[in-house]
Amino acid sequence: MGDNQKIHPAVDVEAPAPTASLVSCGLATSEKGGSSLSQRRPPQPLRTVPAVMQSSKPSQTTRSCCCKCICWTVGLLVLLLVVVGATAGILYLVFKPKIPNYSVDSLTISDLRLNFDMSLYAKFDVKITANNPNKKIGIYYEKDGLLSVWYTNTKLCQGSIPKFYQGHQNITKLDVSLTGQTQDGNTLMRALQEQQQTGRIPLDLKIDAPVAIKLGRLKLRKVMILGNCLLVVDSLSTNNRISIKASNCKFRLKL
Repeated sequence: MGDNQKIHPAVDVEAPAPTASLVSCGLATSEKGGSSLSQRRPPQPLRTVPAVMQSSKPSQTTRSCCCKCICWTVGLLVLLLVVVGATAGILYLVFKPKIPNYSVDSLTISDLRLNFDMSLYAKFDVKITANNPNKKIGIYYEKDGLLSVWYTNTKLCQGSIPKFYQGHQNITKLDVSLTGQTQDGNTLMRALQEQQQTGRIPLDLKIDAPVAIKLGRLKLRKVMILGNCLLVVDSLSTNNRISIKASNCKFRLKL
């Protein structure tokens, strides 16, 4: 029996107490060294550049290109205006252009009567003088030029201005035959007869002449000479030369 007894290890009373567990030691060590792993700050997110800021550079480049194009265009237009103005100024100083003038020499009424349909038929013969005062400019009178006679905004008759060339400082006399037919002639004839009794009948002679200007050997494009002559005649008797008591003519160019 003495051999079968189990021997248990003796407990040393004077041995030191067991140390804290490994986990406790780790926690204690972390507390002494600083903040624990669980108390560390989370990593800050990366800052992203807004889309507007990202695309600002290409937008500025496009805007700069547009500004350059606008500046170049404006500069070219200004340069073109300066060149045109300088050219026009030089041409004006060299050629010194003047508007041609016209005068009415005589007016003859060949026919003025009422038709059966009560329309008024008129036939006038007008002699006019065209004066080109320019020393270095010739004038080509093109086709479709018209000369017309009006009374109180009613056209009595009209005729064609002949096609011809007028040289430098040239005076040309023209004979133009005018014919026309106006409706409501009875009222118009009565008004003309009443006006004739006063001895002063106002008539308006209008000139519409397409012309081409010749500068030296250069023929420019066509322009219009518009003229307006306010006449006062003493009578409208047929087959008699009418006396022109007053005449006031104005002319201008229409480009």
